[in-house]
Amino acid sequence: MNFYARVILITTTILMASSLTLAQDKAAPSQRAGWKLVWSDEFSGTDGSPGDPSKWVLETGGNGWGNDELEYYTARPDNSFQQSGNLLIKAVQEKYTGQDGVTRDYTSARLKTLGKFSHKYGRFEARIKIPQGQGIWPAFWMMGDDIAKKGWPTCGEIDIMENIGKEPSLVHGTIHGPGYSGGNGISAPYSLPNDQHFADDFHVYAVEWEKKAIRFYVDDHLYATRTPNDLPKKTKWVYNHPFFILLNVAVGGGWPGAPDSTSVFPQMMLVDYVRVYKR
Repeated sequence: MNFYARVILITTTILMASSLTLAQDKAAPSQRAGWKLVWSDEFSGTDGSPGDPSKWVLETGGNGWGNDELEYYTARPDNSFQQSGNLLIKAVQEKYTGQDGVTRDYTSARLKTLGKFSHKYGRFEARIKIPQGQGIWPAFWMMGDDIAKKGWPTCGEIDIMENIGKEPSLVHGTIHGPGYSGGNGISAPYSLPNDQHFADDFHVYAVEWEKKAIRFYVDDHLYATRTPNDLPKKTKWVYNHPFFILLNVAVGGGWPGAPDSTSVFPQMMLVDYVRVYKR
């Protein structure tokens, strides 16, 4: 075999191995032992198409969302679309005025399944490659579907994954309820070893939720368990009814702070899939 033939063979072998690795990374939903898939989105739509409207609602507005956020969430394909088997949520630095007359210097997207899908208990997971940079705040989370009736935080909130850009090696899992919400939410961090950054690769973020426990995972590493015993005295465990799913990338806010001269735009969160299982 001559030199060039060997180069071609080696290159082909590497590409085939890479393709196999990628295929193995995205395991089939039915392959999680002990669990049965009840809902999923694999984001396999046509490139450039919006998220499946039978599964997701695009929330819009620029009112700060209770966190002094700086973005305007739009329903435009500029800010959320499907591409190469992923959902992309794109945060852009641009002046934008919504129909409500609010003007912001950033746009992004926020998707929810409220009215389309909600579920009580099970395993909720997503494979995500998060964005990065000061002032960037990606999240994969859930809220109680009785929010319109009971309001927040009485409806309950489970933050499966949040990251703030100034902490590139750290994500947080948090629960919020009446008497332990906002800055007083019950939270735990998970950090990557050796100063690795979450934005450099995809990771699987999940909770396993049952009647009296919520367990938080990154890449199947259990890093926190919450039970009613963790709550402040005289407060209520509000996690025994259906919750819906949210995905968003915020810009700015009281927790991450505003973007600065080091921040680079646009920033994109890639969501490979979202899956919900029952035992």
